[in-house]
Amino acid sequence: MAALAHVSRPSRNEQLEIHSPYDGQLVGTVTPASPADIAAAVARAKLAQAEFRFSMPFERRNLLERLAAEIAAEAEPLAQLLCAEVGKTITEARNEVRRAQNTLKLSGDAATFLDGEVLHCGIVAGGVDRQAVVTYGPVGVVAAITPFNYPLNLLCHKLGPAIAAGNAVIAKPSPKAPLTVERLAALAERAGFPNGLFQLVHGGAEQAITLARSQIDLLSFTGGAVAGLALRNAAGLIRCLMELGGNDPLFVMPDADLDAALRTTIAQRFEIAGQSCAAVKKLYLHADIHNAFLDNLTEAVAALRHGDPRDPETQMGPLIDIDAAAFVERRIANAVGDGATLVLGGTRRGALMTPTVIKDVRLESALFAEETFGPVISVRRFVDPVIAIAEVNSGAHGLQAGVFTTDHDTVKLFSRTLQVGGVMINEGPDFRAEHVPFGGIKSSGLGREGVRITLREMSETKVVID
Repeated sequence: MAALAHVSRPSRNEQLEIHSPYDGQLVGTVTPASPADIAAAVARAKLAQAEFRFSMPFERRNLLERLAAEIAAEAEPLAQLLCAEVGKTITEARNEVRRAQNTLKLSGDAATFLDGEVLHCGIVAGGVDRQAVVTYGPVGVVAAITPFNYPLNLLCHKLGPAIAAGNAVIAKPSPKAPLTVERLAALAERAGFPNGLFQLVHGGAEQAITLARSQIDLLSFTGGAVAGLALRNAAGLIRCLMELGGNDPLFVMPDADLDAALRTTIAQRFEIAGQSCAAVKKLYLHADIHNAFLDNLTEAVAALRHGDPRDPETQMGPLIDIDAAAFVERRIANAVGDGATLVLGGTRRGALMTPTVIKDVRLESALFAEETFGPVISVRRFVDPVIAIAEVNSGAHGLQAGVFTTDHDTVKLFSRTLQVGGVMINEGPDFRAEHVPFGGIKSSGLGREGVRITLREMSETKVVID
């Protein structure tokens, strides 16, 4: 446990530049990995894991706690780096750094509770007087491919449980946000991670496919459905855990705490400029409160301060790049062309978009029917919740949903009939606790994240009968 971690140092000289989404300034560079670099990283990981698999749970917990402590010691520089390379506000960046520490600490705690069980084989006529001892061991080498929106905490959601289960990890961060992850790898060295146990390879889709095709034992991916399918096909017959996004609704009933629903809508749609997989993308307002709620929503959104993410007063920064912002701008324009009404916003300056509210969007419009990664709320009036639920269930995604109501029968209706991985009551769909299962159905993914359940997902079951 005393040797240092290894950050893969690719052999090619080409550099990938990372620029601030807000002002275009160069933040840093990384070198994309070659196929030989990736193969070498996998070989190192296998050697490291062959020894680490026999580590004790308390050793794994101590390792993760030391990494969490290293993050805490550099919390502000990490937050500033996140703010610069991703464009999230400094407040959002500081929150992500805090959550990453919690994820690692909870993973360390979970390492000490990866319990098995003993089953008797003589429970039916003809059974034998034997006992089956069921235990959970590591799968081996985990490939962790992560997106740009939460580059630190989403990697910790893969790294923490993988290490807690006794695995090695090779991470490939988004080419749009690799620098914070580079710093995490350096902190892992300082924390005493064994050589080869946690490595990085950089690059885009080419490197992701190469890593998926390599001799890994489990692939954990967070990103889009198209990329997820390509990676799953490339990986072949290994276990795949995939969180592939969502088109998440928030329902507000007439009996709800409307002030709380309004605050949640604002917070969970415009965080990191709407670039969250479980953000409030579709706002279903009951007809009885639609007009008044929409008026209050419009006023609140108009008051949002958007601009320089480094300013502590800024509430929303830019999208990840100009192309992403232009894509959202086109979706808004197409929806308006199809008959939607633009209530507020819809303009763009570089990668910075104005917070946007739009209503009367057709169900078939891409803005409403597909996941839109940007700061725009599509508002829909409804009368019958059964019909509104059917609309949501007919979509391709099924990540999470939120419902604001004080009526128990309404809670039962939504929680039992919505086809999603999680239903948040009097909360928005973007709510997540680090130790709670998180993931979706249909095109939203395979398996679940959340420290405790991921620990099992990243373990193999073994049975010994004697």
